[in-house]
Amino acid sequence: GVWRQTKALLFKNCLIKCRTKKSSVQEVLFPLFFLFWLILMSMMHPHRKYDEVASTSLGTLDTSMLVNFVIGYTPPTQTAREIMKKVAFDNFEDGIITEEYLSEEELQEAGAVKPSNFVGVVFNDAMSYQLRFPDSVAMSSIYTESR
Repeated sequence: GVWRQTKALLFKNCLIKCRTKKSSVQEVLFPLFFLFWLILMSMMHPHRKYDEVASTSLGTLDTSMLVNFVIGYTPPTQTAREIMKKVAFDNFEDGIITEEYLSEEELQEAGAVKPSNFVGVVFNDAMSYQLRFPDSVAMSSIYTESR
């Protein structure tokens, strides 16, 4: 029955492993070698642990800081116009000044002229965008060294 077939299959597999010692040793040693290699690599590049940031109330947004604030965007598509209209008027009573530019080069030139109150938005497609800040904005370096 089943026990006899299982015993015969187990005996056959043992004979094969004994006859092919080189491949049997490789089957055992290669995973151990790769495991050792992974452990060695993780020890060479340890993960950095960052402390928790306590949750605090940031309070209400001071809209006086946003007076004469300009958000430039490109390309001037209908989707981009709708998104920027929502940004400008839905969240702020007075609205933020939005300007559309035909190309990314024009956007960069405008950012160079008025760097203190200008942020650029480049829409890659309907679902993704990139922000362009002036050089004076300090960028966060919390995660730059994390692998």
